[in-house]
Parts: sequence; structure tokens; C-alpha cells
Amino acid sequence: EAFVLFGQLLDSVKNDVTRILMNVRVQSPEQVSEAAQQMEARAEQIANVTYTGPTETGEAQSVAQSGPAEATVPRVGRNDPCPCGSGKKYKQCHGKLD
Repeated sequence: EAFVLFGQLLDSVKNDVTRILMNVRVQSPEQVSEAAQQMEARAEQIANVTYTGPTETGEAQSVAQSGPAEATVPRVGRNDPCPCGSGKKYKQCHGKLD
């Protein structure tokens, strides 16, 4: 039974690899560099912009952020009490590693 399941697994992997290889598109170096330039241009346009609600005239305002956001909540140590108030250590409550 395990041998049959293993054979089915191998067949499934072969089919997946074949499907992926059949959908691959070969691109010339010019196409690759052009796509990279387009992605960089889009990234520059999007970087550091957040949107707020519309103004009274119905237009949205965009505001550039000055830098990365800092954590406002202090970090909880693994042996400190959990901030949820359960009385357990953080590592045994919400800080539990899966």
C-alpha cells in the first residue's frame, strides 16, 4: 500500500514539473532588462506613499512617509507575564512557538 502511494506521489511530482516546464516562456535579455526597468519605475512611484480619505472636494490626498514606523508597544520578554492578563508566562501563552 505504501509503495503504491509513493508511486502516485512520484507521478504527481512528474506531472507538476512537466506542467510548469510547458508554461515557461523564454525571454531575450532585452526583454528581461526592459521588464526590470519597468518594475523599478513602478516601485519608485509607489514608494513611501499612503492615502487618506477624500477631502471635502472629493479628492484624495497623498502623504509621503518620512521613514519607517517605529514600534509603539514595548517588546515582551519570554519569561515576562503575558500582556493578555492570563497570568501565564508569555512563552507559554501568546509567545508560544509552533
